[in-house]
Amino acid sequence: MQVGLVTLVVDEYDAAIAFFVDVLGFDLVEDSPSTATNGRPKRWVVVRPPGAETGLLLARADGPEQATVVGKQTAGRVGFFLQVDDFESTYERLVSAGVEFVGPARTEPYGRVAVFVDIAGNSWDLLGPA
Repeated sequence: MQVGLVTLVVDEYDAAIAFFVDVLGFDLVEDSPSTATNGRPKRWVVVRPPGAETGLLLARADGPEQATVVGKQTAGRVGFFLQVDDFESTYERLVSAGVEFVGPARTEPYGRVAVFVDIAGNSWDLLGPA
């Protein structure tokens, strides 16, 4: 058993794809037309870090209720964790790309960490070895 996908509610597909693929370096695994349960058109958009098994389903908010959770899926807590082998070069690359970090990188008992915000406003930990 494994977790295959985690849904991330976003405002707009193309901007989210650009952030995750062009900025973070994820692979665009699928971008297919689909239909919502109410019959409206949508897209099935999956991104994932290179070599990862678990991906993100980028789901455009459908209606006002879903729009209220964009950027708040984990109620302000860090809810997503991006593990990298080379923390320093990844951190510098993301800073150069304009990714918003909420504080400086720091060393914890579990390794190097810096919190950043994705295009939707969700908090992520960038994690790497100390």
